[in-house]
Amino acid sequence: MKHMFARAGQFAAAAFGAALLLSTAAQAQIGPAPGPTVDAIKKRGALNCGIDTGVPGFAAQDNSGTWKGLDIDYCRAIAAAVLGDASKVKFVPTTAAARFTVLQAGEIDVLIRDSTLTFSRSAQLGLDEVAVNFYAGQGFLVRKSIGVTKAADLQGATICVITGATLELNIADFARSTGAKIGTLLFEKPDEAVAAMEAGRCDGYTDDTGSLAGMRSTLKKPDDWFVMPELISKEPLGLHARSGDPRWQKILFWLDTALKSGEEFGVTKANADSMKTNKDPFILRLVGAEGDFGKLLGLDNEWALRAIKAVGNYGELYETHFGPNALNLPRGLNNLYNKGGLHYTLPLR
Repeated sequence: MKHMFARAGQFAAAAFGAALLLSTAAQAQIGPAPGPTVDAIKKRGALNCGIDTGVPGFAAQDNSGTWKGLDIDYCRAIAAAVLGDASKVKFVPTTAAARFTVLQAGEIDVLIRDSTLTFSRSAQLGLDEVAVNFYAGQGFLVRKSIGVTKAADLQGATICVITGATLELNIADFARSTGAKIGTLLFEKPDEAVAAMEAGRCDGYTDDTGSLAGMRSTLKKPDDWFVMPELISKEPLGLHARSGDPRWQKILFWLDTALKSGEEFGVTKANADSMKTNKDPFILRLVGAEGDFGKLLGLDNEWALRAIKAVGNYGELYETHFGPNALNLPRGLNNLYNKGGLHYTLPLR
């Protein structure tokens, strides 16, 4: 009797193992379902991407009405990866106060709006903070003539602030920890706050360092203003998605990794196609010439190749939107890990 039970157990284990191998082989062959968000995007024929209302460097319209910026190119890279066409994007400008509500309501598929990844947003809002595409910190843009050099000198000053962001809380925390008294004047949009600052209604403007450099470039007399070097917070900015669609979250996460890996391994907008014959196995996997990594995301294997061909790798994006010929903002923390920065790419293997 014991032998019968033992044999039965062996047969059951063998059957389970065979079924598991069959399931794994089938999945490797056809890949997992892309998920509800990708299904909706493909049915709609366009990615709905939530962006800022207008901050140079991240998202701003040029004189012809064309959207440009780091966040804009991330939207286009996602469209290229998922839909095969970087132009299939509907840009949805959102204010700081409304951005998360718009995402929660399903009006956009992803929010890429110089928005900080924080504990409360992850734990309370039903959102997933997928990846960091820009490391910054909150600072101050002030008029040189007021003669301040550090945040503590802002005692008694009034600062223009965007409402609905972490900026107000950071100022309150800074004032509480230092004993400084700093007044705030609240606005819905950055351009409104900066206009009020130029008109003399406040002594300066506060935002993350990337946005400060962008807004300074829009001033009538930018040389009359400077961005104070001191930071009062950490502001890791990046991609937000609704919780509940893990396949979509993985696509967004690995898209960010692919853009940064492109820089690390020298895969550029110009040479991406030629890299399909490279001898480096990592590069071959990145451009889809080896392995079935796209299928594991519910996409085809050239998803990352298309993204890099459409907008360039992360280094190219930073150079275009923040480099010497743009806002002239040193990369600093936004370098790759092997150049002293914080962007550390996970391996595609």
